[in-house]
Amino acid sequence: MDVLAGDIGGTKTLLMLAKVEDGRLIPGEIRRYTSADYPGLAPMVRTFLADQGTGVPISAAFALAGPVARRDDGQQARLTNLPWQLDSRQLARDLGLPRVTLVNDFEGIAHSLDDLPADSLHGLQQADRDPDGVRLVVGAGTGLGVCIVCPGRSGRLIPTEAGHGELAPADARQSRLWAAVTRQEGRCSREHLLSGRGINRIARFLISEGPQRPGKVLAEAMTQPDPAPELTRLALAGSDPLAVETLSLFCSLYGGQTGDLALGCLPFGGVYIAGGIAPRILPLLDAGGFMTAFCHKPPMTHLLERMSVQVITDPRSGLLGAARLAALQITQDRG
Repeated sequence: MDVLAGDIGGTKTLLMLAKVEDGRLIPGEIRRYTSADYPGLAPMVRTFLADQGTGVPISAAFALAGPVARRDDGQQARLTNLPWQLDSRQLARDLGLPRVTLVNDFEGIAHSLDDLPADSLHGLQQADRDPDGVRLVVGAGTGLGVCIVCPGRSGRLIPTEAGHGELAPADARQSRLWAAVTRQEGRCSREHLLSGRGINRIARFLISEGPQRPGKVLAEAMTQPDPAPELTRLALAGSDPLAVETLSLFCSLYGGQTGDLALGCLPFGGVYIAGGIAPRILPLLDAGGFMTAFCHKPPMTHLLERMSVQVITDPRSGLLGAARLAALQITQDRG
C-alpha cells in the first residue's frame, strides 16, 4: 500500500510516496516544490500525484514548521513563514483521502528513528541501546525541540516544551552568560542559547567579557542580522579565535543541557541529536566538549556514560517520519 508524506517549510516543500510492506517503509522518489508557488498545500499535492501517475494513497501525513493544534477530529496549523492555514479534515476532503494527519516537524523527526539508515547516524558516544528503552530527541536550530519517544513501534511520543525551560549554568562563566541573557530577555531559557540566535548571543557575551576581539571578517558578520553561519564557518576553519571560543561554549552548553534532559527520562534506548545545527558542526561536536558536558553530572555520570548518543545527519528525517506516521494511522484505523 502507498502512503503520502510531506515535509512543509516556508521556502520549500518535499513530497514523497512510500510503500509499506510487512511493516517496512520503502521510500520513493522525493520531489521538491517551491512553497510560495502554490496558494495552498492541496493544489501542490494534486500536481505531485498527477506527476507520479499513481492511484490515491491510503493515508497521508505532513510534518510542518509550526505549531499544530490538535482537536478530537483532526488538527489545524498555520505556518509561520507561509500564508497557508491547514486543516487535516479539509485536506482529506480536498484530496479525496481517507486520512490526513498534521504534525510538527520535530515530532516528525521522532517518528523517523526506526527508518533512518545506519549511515545517517553519526555516533558521539557508543553504547548498547535497550530496544525497549525510552529514546530522547533533542534538536537545536531556529529553536530547541525536545521529544521523548516511548518504547515500542506504536509511535507514542511525548512532545515537550523543555526547550523553553530555564537553563541551568554549569560553571561561573555560564552563570555570567545566564545573567547577561536574563538582563536582556527577562529570563534565560535553553532556547535562548541553544539556537541560531543563541550562537549570536554567546559571541556578543564573549566580546563583552574581553579582551578577545573578533577579526575583520567576523566583525563585519556581527553587523548582520544573523551572524551564526559565519561564526560557524570561521570556527570550523579555526581562523578566528573568538568564533572558535563561541562554538566551543555552544557545544558545552548543548551537551550539558542534553545531559540534564536525559536525566529526566533515562533514555537507554538512545539519545538522538536532531535539528539543523548539529550536522553542520560535527567536527566541533566530535572534539569532545559536548560529550564531556553531557556526562559530567556526578553522582549520575555512570548512567549517562551508558547511553548511546548519535547525531541525525539525514535531511529527510522529517519526511521519513511523516511517512511512518501515515503508516501507523492505517494500523490504528484498522484497530
